[in-house]
Amino acid sequence: MSAYIFDYSLDFKTVDFKKSPYLYRIGKGEQGVLLVEPYKSELLPLWKFKTVDLAQESAEAIYRKFEEYVTEQDFVGADMARKFLQMGFTRARRYANHPTGRKYATDNGTLTPAEYPYSQGSKYKAGNAPLAQADDALCNEKAQAAAIFKEYWFKAKDDEVYQKLKQEFVEKLKMKESER
Repeated sequence: MSAYIFDYSLDFKTVDFKKSPYLYRIGKGEQGVLLVEPYKSELLPLWKFKTVDLAQESAEAIYRKFEEYVTEQDFVGADMARKFLQMGFTRARRYANHPTGRKYATDNGTLTPAEYPYSQGSKYKAGNAPLAQADDALCNEKAQAAAIFKEYWFKAKDDEVYQKLKQEFVEKLKMKESER
């Protein structure tokens, strides 16, 4: 399995990714951010975006954890921290665009779910019209919170040591798979 295809078949309730880092797959974007332990439990309590002040505190705290993981040469932890920063951006942007958090309109008061693979986004995307963007979507408080997370997310993903750890992780994973 490729390092970039997230493996949803694992039993996430029993896998400790600190002890078994090579079961981890990077995936796309934020895949697995709320599944991979113990990192989820370490990072989720730090993740807040309700106000600009909370977003600033949260992004700084998550970035400090990112730096700790990088210092410890823990790629999985660093990648999970990067995903939490990215998720801070995407969720704050969603609420900046749509104050209710809902992106799609309903027919007859209910959303029509569609079957979808995890990487295709909302299960309500197909068959439901997107709602209009909020008038102040580019300057409201959630937009400002999103900008804070984006700054830290890009700082993390572009970090040279993180990039090196990522490359080494992918190479080691390829070697492990070729030995099978």
